[in-house]
Amino acid sequence: MACALALATVCLLAAGLSSAAAQGLFGTPPASAPSATPPADNVGEAPVRPGSPTAVVKPFYEHVGLELDPAQRGHFADPAKSVLDKSDALRKSGQGECLDPNMALDNAQYDKAEIDKSLKTIEAVDGDEAKVVAAFVAAGNPHRLEWKFKKVDGDWKVADLLSVTGEWALSQYQCE
Repeated sequence: MACALALATVCLLAAGLSSAAAQGLFGTPPASAPSATPPADNVGEAPVRPGSPTAVVKPFYEHVGLELDPAQRGHFADPAKSVLDKSDALRKSGQGECLDPNMALDNAQYDKAEIDKSLKTIEAVDGDEAKVVAAFVAAGNPHRLEWKFKKVDGDWKVADLLSVTGEWALSQYQCE
């Protein structure tokens, strides 16, 4: 099941990305591969359903650094919430920062216009758990992040954030 979900995610992401972005995310196609015509922007992209996991993720790409805002903590569940709360406590104590300021962007240098143009998301829901894979290009480099969700009292909450590109997970940070 997990293998099929991963394969479906990769196929759908590849189909939704421009050929240049897809090549950067998934490798260069063989020389004998036919060239693809990039799709028109947002053609065939499903609208974001209010309250869906994707609807929870989108603001973190519209407002860089939002994940570190304590006012946004209601969108998170453990283990992510615990790490963010510990990071807040560390910052308030004057001992410094534990987390990078733009985790949703894989801690990369970025141009907001480039992110806005290249960002593609795909959502997979399985009962009370869900994943949103966000793929984008920052400073010419492809990035993929996986947002893991669980349903808490009927609402989708971010339980973890993993960088497929940078090989880190929010839940693995030790903010103490």
